Amino acid sequence: MAKTKNIEAYCGFCNAVKKMELAGETSEGDSSKRWAKCKSCKQKTVIDLNDLQKQAKLTLQNIVIDGCKEYSPREHYAVGETIFHKTFNDHGIILGKETSSNGKGMIIVEFQNSGKKKLLETINNQQL
Repeated sequence: MAKTKNIEAYCGFCNAVKKMELAGETSEGDSSKRWAKCKSCKQKTVIDLNDLQKQAKLTLQNIVIDGCKEYSPREHYAVGETIFHKTFNDHGIILGKETSSNGKGMIIVEFQNSGKKKLLETINNQQL
């Protein structure tokens, strides 16, 4: 039985960096492009292995504390952006985005001291 190769890549369906299983070559003939299946949502997407090697993995070591945005549930955030959470007194990097079961936006943040947390995003005044 062939051994499967797993990689970490951005899943457009999950809006986060997820583990993916390489599922085969594309019909385009380019050996650097492969089909990859997300282990979370099970959706398949084409991954360019050359681009994957160029992208720096989001880590806490990449945090630039001077450029951190203070967290507020009323703000919009992007994957890879760094934030400061006043209550936790901690800096973190946004790893992904998702929608909660009640339809509210969530960001997944890895903090230096507090670990991985899910926080609300883009809540208007009426919902608070």
